[in-house]
Amino acid sequence: MNPKELIEFLGLIETLKCNTRHNWTTSGRQESVAEHTWRLAVLAMLMEPDFKDLDMNKVIRMCLIHDWGEAVTGDIPAFVKTDSDEAVEEEAIHSLLDRLPKAASDRFTSLFLELLECQTREAKLVKALDKIETVIQHNEGGTGYWLPLEYDLNLTYGNEICDSFPQTKDLRNQVREDSIRLMEEEKGRK
Repeated sequence: MNPKELIEFLGLIETLKCNTRHNWTTSGRQESVAEHTWRLAVLAMLMEPDFKDLDMNKVIRMCLIHDWGEAVTGDIPAFVKTDSDEAVEEEAIHSLLDRLPKAASDRFTSLFLELLECQTREAKLVKALDKIETVIQHNEGGTGYWLPLEYDLNLTYGNEICDSFPQTKDLRNQVREDSIRLMEEEKGRK
């Protein structure tokens, strides 16, 4: 990519820093999509020794691009996202990718399709870690920001995909225990 193309594309995805998610930070502000993406990639990087049989470079790249569509659509919480919303987000991803030079577009389109199909172990790991990081952040924000439906969701969100690997199953179980502890602490304050 030449410098002008690179700067133009960075401008397109800059909104990921501005678009907020449903989750809250420990400082009491809404988390940005970019912050979630960064920490998801850090989580994958930290777990690299546990997945020696996977292409962790690919996993981290998938983490970094997994929410690019939200630069256009903004974040829609999983518990209200529809198939129509998914289709709009997928179209947004393709519209962004079409603005890249062909070689880059082909490379990232391949990664997005692999994530979308969720058939490879790398894609399954990204999906599992994405769910786990979301609940970790949810816990960190505290129950004061939870909607009533999220008490159950924090216990069940991503369970199936997290069962794909013993490591993600163990991590999800710990995050679930943390959610239960937060709920018990909240009951104790009432």
